[in-house]
Amino acid sequence: MIAIREVKSEEKELINDIVSIHLNTFTGFFLTFMGRGFLNQMYRSYCDHDESGLLVAEENGKAIGFLAYSGNFSGLYKYMIKTRLIPFGWYSVGAFFRRPSAFMHIIKAFLKPSEVKREEKYVELSSIGVDPTIKSKGVGSLLIDELKKIVDFNKFAYITLETDAVNNDGAIHFYKKNGFVRERMYETDEGRKMYEYRFVGEK
Repeated sequence: MIAIREVKSEEKELINDIVSIHLNTFTGFFLTFMGRGFLNQMYRSYCDHDESGLLVAEENGKAIGFLAYSGNFSGLYKYMIKTRLIPFGWYSVGAFFRRPSAFMHIIKAFLKPSEVKREEKYVELSSIGVDPTIKSKGVGSLLIDELKKIVDFNKFAYITLETDAVNNDGAIHFYKKNGFVRERMYETDEGRKMYEYRFVGEK
């Protein structure tokens, strides 16, 4: 039996398990490069911020998947800087020495929320991952179903997410299967082609 629930910030061991799933799922991605300490601080911030959250999928008490979301992404990043600037700075310095080019990537990541301000209120599905050893249990869909239940579509216009447009057929099929519709394609400053998908729920 798979159970989905919200994670609390004090559940440090559980958050560490979620970080492990992230590291095993997103190999080669920028946030993975930032390391376990950085990710721990980031996911704890999702738990603590009033307009954000972290969902976990558990089977027999073991974390097998997670989903991070925010109804105020800009506010979440400001909260991270206000409450966890020193640990984020410490882990960022470590990443900088491992790869100096990472510094500008870090700066852009923290500036991003100010670049995506929109008239309407929306929920950002910012991260979703499932233990790679778990096969065909529909864990990702269960997590998204729970998010759809949480979101008040009278308050928020849609749920949005971004995903790679190239060599990413599995994820694209997964989001389409779960009712997300492609809104646009854009290119990052680094030349990475991205899709934005949205799910509009019933009001």
